[in-house]
Amino acid sequence: MPDLPVYDCPRTPTAPNLDGTLTDPAWEVAPWTTDFVQILGEGPAPRFRTQAKLMYDDDYLYIGGKLEEPHLWTTMTEHNSRLYFENNFEVFLDPDGDGANYYEFEINPLGTIWELTLTKPYDEGGEAIDPTNLPGLRTAVHLDGTVNDPSDTDTGWTVEIAVPWVELAQWTKTKPTSPEPGDEWRMNLMRCQWPHAIAGNSYVKGAESEFWVWSPQYVANMHYPPQWGVLRF
Repeated sequence: MPDLPVYDCPRTPTAPNLDGTLTDPAWEVAPWTTDFVQILGEGPAPRFRTQAKLMYDDDYLYIGGKLEEPHLWTTMTEHNSRLYFENNFEVFLDPDGDGANYYEFEINPLGTIWELTLTKPYDEGGEAIDPTNLPGLRTAVHLDGTVNDPSDTDTGWTVEIAVPWVELAQWTKTKPTSPEPGDEWRMNLMRCQWPHAIAGNSYVKGAESEFWVWSPQYVANMHYPPQWGVLRF
């Protein structure tokens, strides 16, 4: 298999204003990831472009996502809903890289979130600790279009996430401070994208989701940490 992708995560001298747009000048220090690909690592490119960028300071790990989307739709508004049943953006973080006790975060275009911890992957007998709510987590979403309106064509949505180091410490097994330069974590980023039909003034979800990822898994299983990429600080 090809080498794992590596994202070199810069330190930002200025904390961004989290409004969901990714336009704050602080984000300029962070490069975009490569475009997301099919989870199996083969086949045609995803229908819509997805990119992300990350950076950090003394207090937070910042994650930004940019998702091209001509039809913004979603229905889930309850905190800690199973958001993968609709379109969403997901983050997986394994600070010590052991494939166990890792953090999963999901968010949809309405800003609804779900957080959980996996003791280890499901196919190894792992269990989800759900919910795993981080009190200091900060999120923002910006819609470039109108949600749940099939009469128009949208551009997409962007998301900003700030995860506090003090609360990530339960996964890092170290003191609750920012990583040292050169530290490496394992990470993956995913987008669930469901096909849909339009019936009158409503969207009708299709039968099977597509999974678009930063680091291809080569299996139809996001919970396979050996194929997650490297987050290098």
